[in-house]
Parts: sequence; structure tokens; C-alpha cells
Amino acid sequence: MRTAKAFLVSTVVIDAMGVGLIMPVMPDLMREVTGSDISNAALWGGLLATSFALMQFLCAPLLGSLSDRYGRRPVLLGALFIMSLDYIVMGVAGTIWLLLAGRIVAGMTAATQSAASAAMADLSPPHEKAANFGLIGAGFGMGFVIGPILGGFLGEFGTRAPFFAAAALAALNLVIGYLALPETVTDANRRAIDPRRLDPLGAFRAMGRIPGAARTLLVFFLLQVAFFVYPSIWSYYGVARFDWDARTIGLSLGLFGITAAIMQAGLIRVFLRILGERGTVIYGLCMNALVFTLLSVLTSGTIVLILVPLAGFAAVTSPAIQGLLARQVPDNEQGALQGLFSACGALAAILSPPLMTGTFFFFTRGEGPGFAGAPFALSVGILAFALALMFGPRGVGRIEEKAA
Repeated sequence: MRTAKAFLVSTVVIDAMGVGLIMPVMPDLMREVTGSDISNAALWGGLLATSFALMQFLCAPLLGSLSDRYGRRPVLLGALFIMSLDYIVMGVAGTIWLLLAGRIVAGMTAATQSAASAAMADLSPPHEKAANFGLIGAGFGMGFVIGPILGGFLGEFGTRAPFFAAAALAALNLVIGYLALPETVTDANRRAIDPRRLDPLGAFRAMGRIPGAARTLLVFFLLQVAFFVYPSIWSYYGVARFDWDARTIGLSLGLFGITAAIMQAGLIRVFLRILGERGTVIYGLCMNALVFTLLSVLTSGTIVLILVPLAGFAAVTSPAIQGLLARQVPDNEQGALQGLFSACGALAAILSPPLMTGTFFFFTRGEGPGFAGAPFALSVGILAFALALMFGPRGVGRIEEKAA
């Protein structure tokens, strides 16, 4: 049982690493495959990121339903098998279109968190479910820290090395899962596929049943759009402005991930105790805006690396928004609420990359250094709108303050 749970956690770690592993080498890989400059490379990188996020968004409900009908084991093992083959294909791809096809398939197979979470629920007694779901979340966080650091190191051996490493990890986990994961779906909990459950936008239908949700969710969505400036253009920004190599890019992303994990795992409780949920949201939005402003104008790569942990100190914002709205929602609507947060995050992951890479392209194309920090300046504007929603008579959190 313990080995099976470890396999489930390692599966989501590999899912998360799949994105982080390739981020440090993306600028060099895009220029290598397309034969273009850094501005055009960023545009192609945005297209690949959006296609990955879109397929993950569309396929997550399908994989979850397939696991309910046919079992967790075939869905998870099948996804790992396809994932390992896909990374090999991307490792040898010589055209941008083959890479695009690879990212589409990777997005489909990366949507395994729903099946892994379902299997974890099957394996856990009621009093251990919450703690074991925490292991799934910790696995994702660990993957997002390890992936960029390992990808930056492997980038020293060529732009394709991270893909082959990801393929090897997926194949190894496939073997472990084949040996360790029992089938957890039985006739007692097997469920036929319901077409209504395959709609990835279905979560938004719950919005009308949750009073005051729209305004708070809009703040959350704007935060996510602004925050996705990091995975969208960070690698290209580092190359264009500071001439960073893959190892430096991976190190910077790893530093951010570690700081963010520390904030979300422990220090957020200090902020919540002192500032409350609404105050913590305002603090986080302001801190993000400050960091984005500095990143838009700084010209020293060393100073930026020193400031990277500062960006992690703003990682309390999303959990605080979730907690703020969760207190307004009845217990029997909490599942629908979490579905809304997930859907908002997924849509932001789809929309933000083309927005940020398009801005980067517009301000860096042509001769001269350009303005590589323009996407961060755009993110400041987005956060300013989010902050405006926090204030005024109908501002987010005001209703709770009046009630108190």
C-alpha cells in the first residue's frame, strides 16, 4: 500500500517536472528548430505552452472518467507509456510542427492528476484522505522545484538532453507502477462514463450558486494571468536581457520554487494571523506588482537573481484568495468552488502565454536591445485592476468585514 502511494506521488512529480525540465532550454531549442531570433522563438514557445495547457484542460475530465470506468491502473500506466514515447519523439524532433505535436500529446498525458488523486482516495481510509491529498499537492510542488534545476543542468549537454531524461523518468515510473500499483476500482465503485462530466467548462455553471463568487474569482483569474508571465517568458527574458545560459535559468526558477514552497507550507500562517485573509491578498498583489515593476526595469542579472526569492514571498496570494472565498461558501458547495479555482487557473494557463510572448515579441523585435521587461509591465497593469476590485464599497472581502 505504501509503495502504491509512493508511485502515485512520483507520477504527479514527473507530470510537474515535464514542464520545468524543458523551460531552461526552450530559448535555444526554439532558435535551433525555427532558425529565428529570440523574439520569434518566444512566440513559438508561447504557442507550445498554450497547446500543452489547452490539452491538459480538455483531457483532465476525460482521464478521470476513464479511470472511473476502466480502472486507475490502465489509465495511469497507459499515460506514462505514451508520455515516455512522446518525450523521445520530442528529443529527436527536427521541426517545430513535430515539437508542437509532441507538446499536444504531452498535455493530454500530463492530465493524470485526476486519476492519481482518485487512486489515492481509493487507497486511503476516510481519516487519512486529506493528508494523502496533501502528498499529491506536495508532489506537484516538488516537481516544479526539481524540474527547472535538473533541466538547467542537463541543458549543458544539449537542448535535447532534458527530453531524454524525462522519457527515462517516465519509463522508470511505468515499471514501478506496473509492479506496485494494484487496481483500486472494483464493481462496488465502478461508474459508467457520463458525457455530462466530460465538459471542462462545467465548473463555471456553479458560479451562479455561489454568492459573491464572480468578483473574487475574477481577482484570482487576473492574478493567475499575471503570474503566468514567469513560465511564459522568463527563459526568453533571461536570454534577451542578461544573456543567461540554461543552467542560470534553471537555478533562478528553482530558487523561486523553493521560496514559494516555504511561504505556502509555513509562513503563510504568519501573514494570515497578522493581516487576515483579505489583508494577505492585498499584500500579495502589491508584492507581486513591486517585483514585476523591478523586473521590467532592472538591467543587472546578478541583482535579479538576488531578488528572485523576493518574488517567492508573494506566493501567499492564491491560497489567501481561496480561503477568503471558501469561508463564504456552504460545505456542500466546496467541491464546486475548488472546481472553479482549477478551471480559472487552467484558463489563465491557456490565455497568458500568447499574451505575454506576443508582448515580448512586439517590444524586442528588430534592432537594438528593445524592452524585454514589457510583459512584466503588462502584469503590473493587470494586478492594478485586481487591486482595484479589492477596494470600494463592494470590494472583495468587504462583505465579511461588515458582517463581523
